[in-house]
Amino acid sequence: MTRPGTSLFDLGKPSARHPGLDGARGLAVVAMVLGHTLDALLAPATRANPWVQRYWELRGITAPLFLLVAGFAVVAALGTSKESAGESFGRRARRALLLLFLGYFLHWPGWDTVHALGWGVELRSHVFSFDALQSIGVSLLVGAAVLTLAHGTWTRAVVLAALAVGIPLASPFSWSAATGWPVELQQAVGMPGTRFPLFPWAGYFFAGALAAHLLRLLRPGWPQGLALVALGAGLLLLTRRLPADWSPTSAWLVAFRVGEGLLVLGAVNLLPQVFSRPLAPLGRTSLWLYVLHLPVVYGWAGTPGLASRVGPTLELLPALGIGIGLLAVCFAIARLASLVRGGQRRSADAQAWRARPVVMDGAALRSGQRI
Repeated sequence: MTRPGTSLFDLGKPSARHPGLDGARGLAVVAMVLGHTLDALLAPATRANPWVQRYWELRGITAPLFLLVAGFAVVAALGTSKESAGESFGRRARRALLLLFLGYFLHWPGWDTVHALGWGVELRSHVFSFDALQSIGVSLLVGAAVLTLAHGTWTRAVVLAALAVGIPLASPFSWSAATGWPVELQQAVGMPGTRFPLFPWAGYFFAGALAAHLLRLLRPGWPQGLALVALGAGLLLLTRRLPADWSPTSAWLVAFRVGEGLLVLGAVNLLPQVFSRPLAPLGRTSLWLYVLHLPVVYGWAGTPGLASRVGPTLELLPALGIGIGLLAVCFAIARLASLVRGGQRRSADAQAWRARPVVMDGAALRSGQRI
């Protein structure tokens, strides 16, 4: 068990990277890549296996865990000063815009499809499908603004709680209000067929942000881990006492998935780092693993992917082997790109250091002295 002072979520020491968060995100990445690959390649007979069906049920935590960790990480990266949120707003906004761009870019169908369909509702519904990256991007932008404008521990707690609870509860009304809006806005707010609309998916982001904000009140280490486990278990017990609702606008479902996600974060916090450390590198490259594997599995811009080239024809072991291989290749590409960017950054820093002007005191220069 983690000792106090060595917590994976030591929120008293703000950092852009927390090993525990990266470990949880890495676990979600593995489940995501393998889940997408198996979904595209498994034969119907294999998919009907009872324990494969059980895996599909457990896999439902993947996307909620991504949003939960994203909200948690925003608060975890803040310092204790009131100005820290404002100072990081520009960086958060740029990150949010990058997520929005990549999310829409992955849905580009290719010029042949554009010419065939024309710029109608069908094409716009495809291009502007609101996916996980867009949901995280908008939530990140709103969350960064809220943390900048809301000062004080309890003020932020109230605002984050209102968003975490209010967004899921308002989802049915938001979907009804969006009827008749342009399809781009309907995709973002919520409509039948959308996968990750802001209502209710942004609720996961703000639930994570609220959990991280409240954990600042506790000592780092096992008190925070036990609090996460207790809160997650409490939410799961609450959902068991309420009527189950698996509809896309269900606040019950959000509470259920948040409870599962908090249990994962609590377990990562309490277990020794030897269990989470191997997953942390995957978590640190999660965005690029997401961007790289989707075109391979599902295709992009008219180029077919594995789902079309191979289809649902494979048994479990071959499909699982392809998924693991895809994960390894995408991670290698992401790591190589990271090393190249790091080398370029160090080279630029070195050139800037050599180019710095040296301040000299004119009185110290004597006749014949060489510089």
